[in-house]
Amino acid sequence: MDDPRYSKSTKFLHRAEKSIPLGSQTFSKSRTQYPVGVSPLFIKKANGTYVWDIDGNKYIDLVNSLAAITIGYKNKKIDNSVRKQMKKGTIFSLPGILEAEVAELIIETVPSAEMVRFAKNGSDVTTAAIRLSRAYTGKEEIAFCGYHSWQDWYIGSTSMNKGVPKNVAKLSHRFIYNNIESLRKIFDSRPNKIAAVILEPMTSEYPKDNFLSKVKDLAKKNNSILIFDETITGYRYSTGGAQLEFNVTPDLTTLGKGIANGYPLSAIVGCREIMKEIENIFFSGTFGGELLSLAAAKTVIQMHLNFDITGRINSVGSKIALELQKTIDSYKMNEFLHISGHPTWKFLNWGGNEKFNTQMIKTYFMQEMLKRGILVLSTHNNSLSLTEKISEQVINVYGEVINDLSKSISDNSLLSKLQVKPIEPLFTLR
Repeated sequence: MDDPRYSKSTKFLHRAEKSIPLGSQTFSKSRTQYPVGVSPLFIKKANGTYVWDIDGNKYIDLVNSLAAITIGYKNKKIDNSVRKQMKKGTIFSLPGILEAEVAELIIETVPSAEMVRFAKNGSDVTTAAIRLSRAYTGKEEIAFCGYHSWQDWYIGSTSMNKGVPKNVAKLSHRFIYNNIESLRKIFDSRPNKIAAVILEPMTSEYPKDNFLSKVKDLAKKNNSILIFDETITGYRYSTGGAQLEFNVTPDLTTLGKGIANGYPLSAIVGCREIMKEIENIFFSGTFGGELLSLAAAKTVIQMHLNFDITGRINSVGSKIALELQKTIDSYKMNEFLHISGHPTWKFLNWGGNEKFNTQMIKTYFMQEMLKRGILVLSTHNNSLSLTEKISEQVINVYGEVINDLSKSISDNSLLSKLQVKPIEPLFTLR
């Protein structure tokens, strides 16, 4: 039975779906991810670490716009810089000086950055990195690991490949994180054909046994470009991203999401020799130099330089993860939930048993967390605005929900407590 707390969300979904496929512009914000009837589906406003849905319910947001928010919603410093730029103009007929100023700040903070080009989405710059690598090396094929958005070169090799020409999909080859042999096999079977190796330097697993260094060595040995997709990890794991944290510098890096704390901006950066090749390929967009997002990014990066932002996000994230693990252990729920990943980007990994599958358990978890005012999917995308005090509330709610979940599994009452049908498994990002 639908929860009346979300009646406006459910009603508005029907309206939105008449004009928008899935009722959302973003797959991961749509009804495919949230159980309709027991979830907020549309947000009205946000401030700090809180969001309010269109029914007026308030939540501590652990999703943070799919990790795009690293500082917090409506940060005064960032928004004031945007307002100041707005008075001057948002886009001009020639480049604004912010393009160079922000590029210089990125070069100052990201180890691999010697030159910078801007775009709007992660898919823009990952695809630019692939085209650039092909142009520079004269090769066509790609070795990839992790998630790299919706463009043909990547999505054609996943289960969501409808509409992608088969000949395009054949050019991309998946390897397994922390399994260097899986990458070596690609190089051995495709000699002198791999233009680039692209991967997220870390997601749910830490690199083991010098994995990233070995990937770099293999790429170099085979004259392939190494690309780190730091769309999420950049300005989140550390000011210089995962490459600084793990001391492995790629040839090219893609940045996005938190670079401007939610304003639409992405960047491809890298060594000068390779980046200069952009002059010989066509990678250009009218809004690449849009100035409001650049004003936000300038302030965000300056904040990183002046304050230990990632360290503070890390500290609170570590505390939540530690206490959550204690709760999981206390209620003997390790069979059904284990946590992994970096403290600034923790993953909730769900499991099931013969009676209750993963989707049933995850749906009940979301139902109960949302009921108690915590907006969460399958990761903790923490922001600076998630303070120690607020984290205590998150920890307490986890205690209640994990306890309730444990009892519901033990006494076989979980299905009777589910108010809606379980979410159906669809596309797995990673």
